[in-house]
Amino acid sequence: MTSRDERAVEQFVESTARMFAEWGFPRMAARVLLTMMCAEEDTLTAGELAGRLGVSPSAISGAVRYLIQIGLMDRRPIPGSRRDVYSLRDNAWYLSSTTTGGVYAMIADLADGGAQALGGPETRAGGRVGEMRDFFRFIQGEMTGLLEKWEKLKTSEQKDRAEE
Repeated sequence: MTSRDERAVEQFVESTARMFAEWGFPRMAARVLLTMMCAEEDTLTAGELAGRLGVSPSAISGAVRYLIQIGLMDRRPIPGSRRDVYSLRDNAWYLSSTTTGGVYAMIADLADGGAQALGGPETRAGGRVGEMRDFFRFIQGEMTGLLEKWEKLKTSEQKDRAEE
């Protein structure tokens, strides 16, 4: 087993957060998410996250709120305290994908209305928006199959580990 390289971990967090931000994910939320993923602890407070990221605890607030809303993190109160602890949800990527999957259908429905408003697929603009609709319908259909495959793979891996 190799030892943890804190400098390399910090570089991973920052580089990956920057990439997520380039894709439109809020940068601080990405930094918090990746810091949680790299933590050996199951839970961290806003103060602990802030310390690891070199920011104020208030900078953490909006990030964790966003991550909770999209289903990647949970918040629990600390008994007898006004503070909370944050944790990654089990199967966070799977759960987030199932939540996000409905967005694809909504985008496809909106694009369908847009294509019709633009005069249908016979027009250049209507054709482009119609292609967007078709793409998101395709993604929606494929996402269901991908998530089912992922669930089977995870179940199989868990069964294999239990048998070891």
